[in-house]
Amino acid sequence: MPTFAFRNIFQRMNASDSIVIIPTYNEKENIEKIIRAVFGLEKKFHILVIDDGSPDGTAQIVKGLMDREFGDRLFLMERSGKLGLGTAYIAGFKWALERDYEYVFEMDADFSHDPNDLPRLYSACADEGYDLAIGSRYISGVNVVNWPMGRVLMSYFASKYVRFVTGFDVHDTTAGFKCYKRRVLQTIELDKIRFKGYAFQIEMKYTAYKIGFKIKEVPVIFVNRREGTSKMSGGIFSEAFFGVMRLRWDGWFRKYPTPL
Repeated sequence: MPTFAFRNIFQRMNASDSIVIIPTYNEKENIEKIIRAVFGLEKKFHILVIDDGSPDGTAQIVKGLMDREFGDRLFLMERSGKLGLGTAYIAGFKWALERDYEYVFEMDADFSHDPNDLPRLYSACADEGYDLAIGSRYISGVNVVNWPMGRVLMSYFASKYVRFVTGFDVHDTTAGFKCYKRRVLQTIELDKIRFKGYAFQIEMKYTAYKIGFKIKEVPVIFVNRREGTSKMSGGIFSEAFFGVMRLRWDGWFRKYPTPL
């Protein structure tokens, strides 16, 4: 059988309806481990790494894995400099929509999100009919491991604050572990998403809710990173605090698109 035929068969075997988007900045300690963990799952996922010019060589590690092993299901988008979490995901969403992926995931590189929960988020959308599945730390208590108490309280009450101000009935409004059906991202006007940091996660969920998409919170355990350095800062929480007020204002007066 010709070489190209073997290649086509191999590509079909590794085809997937799902893409996991992983933004990175200085994640050399984690990136190969998280990629192998995702690819080790029974359910086949593809991965798009979006690297914001990591000086530690994160992108080079990804390129090496693409060249040696995973060229048909691992992809890399390199950007120059730290342009913000929100803009990374927006770029990734547009990349995914240009291809045939039906389910698009957000996930961190540092194992705070357990790759073994990806099939559970997938099932909520693919089998149960939800449009957006959220890996929730707070739907069944407070499921956070190894975070400083101050940070746990800040995150928990931030979600409470969002619910109070917006009336948005989601317990973990700041969660960054999610599965979107394709039609959610096609409907949301991505170029109108304003926030780049912590508030980006709130804005995407709130917009999906206002449009009328079905949302499910899937309980997960969030584990603080063991390797590498956290990218959280006080400015991220400040953006979220004031951004929520603006979202509530928009909720009163903005005309949201009709679901596709």
